[in-house]
Amino acid sequence: MNAPPPGRRPRFPLGLAQMGQPAGPKPAAMARPQRPLQQAVQDAARMSRPATGLGMDSDAVRARMVQRLRVDGIRDEAVLAAFGRVLRHRFVDSALATQAYEDTSLPIGLEQTISKPSVVARMLALLGDTETARARGSLGRVLEVGTGCGYQTALLAELARHVVSIERLKPLHDKARVHLDDGRGHHRIRLVWGDGRVGHGPQAPYDSIIAAAGGEDLPPAWLEQLADGGRLVAPMHEPGSRRQSLLVVDRQGDRYLRQRHETVLFVPLKSGVE
Repeated sequence: MNAPPPGRRPRFPLGLAQMGQPAGPKPAAMARPQRPLQQAVQDAARMSRPATGLGMDSDAVRARMVQRLRVDGIRDEAVLAAFGRVLRHRFVDSALATQAYEDTSLPIGLEQTISKPSVVARMLALLGDTETARARGSLGRVLEVGTGCGYQTALLAELARHVVSIERLKPLHDKARVHLDDGRGHHRIRLVWGDGRVGHGPQAPYDSIIAAAGGEDLPPAWLEQLADGGRLVAPMHEPGSRRQSLLVVDRQGDRYLRQRHETVLFVPLKSGVE
C-alpha cells in the first residue's frame, strides 16, 4: 500500500470520538447466555429416546388415515376402530414405511401387493353389513383367501371370532407368520399354506369369506364352505370383460344372492402352491 503524502493524515472511517462522542476504552463484549438448564435437560432426554417406526408409531398418523376413510364414506365404526389399532407400517418393508398410511397399494414381493386402505376398508364394511353379522356383533368365523403380508388378516382378527387365512406362496406365508407373531390378539388366527381356490374344508363352514385376489370365476369350494346366512366378498371379473369389480354373495339356504359393486384391481387368483 502507498504511504500518504507528507502533512496529510490517513483517511479512515470516523471513530466514536470523531463523531462528537467521548473516546474511551471499548466496552467488553457481552457474553451470550447458554440455553436455559431446563430446556437443555429436555433436549437431552428427547435425543436419548430410541427412534421407532420413522414416526409411524404415532396414534395421530393412523387417526388421519381413519379420518380419510370416514370422509370416503366408511361408516362402520368397528372397521374404523380396527384401522386405528393395527399398525400398517409393520407389515411393509422399512423402505416404504413412510408411505404406509397413504391410500395406496404397496409391493410386498413376489409380484404381490398390500391393498389400498380404502379398498380393504370397503371390503370389510361390506362383509359386516348383514343382519346376521350385526346381531352377532362380529364377522364370526372367517376364511381369508390370500394372506399376503398379513395386514388384512390382523384387521380381521379385530373384527372376527376366528380367522383362517390361506396363502399359496410360501415366502409370503412365512413373512405373515413373523408379522403376526407379536401377541396382539392374533391367537384367533390360523395361517395355512395351501391353495386358496379350494378354501380350507377342515374348519368350514365360515360365516364370512373374503378374497384378496381376482379370478375369472367364483371357486365352487368357497360357496360350499360359506355358512347359511353368511356373506362372501371377492374381486371377480365381470362377464365378458377384463374389468374386476367387487362381488358380494349372500347364502340363504341353497340360494346364493349376488350383487356387483365398484370396480377394483387385484392380483390374479391362481391355483396351486409355490
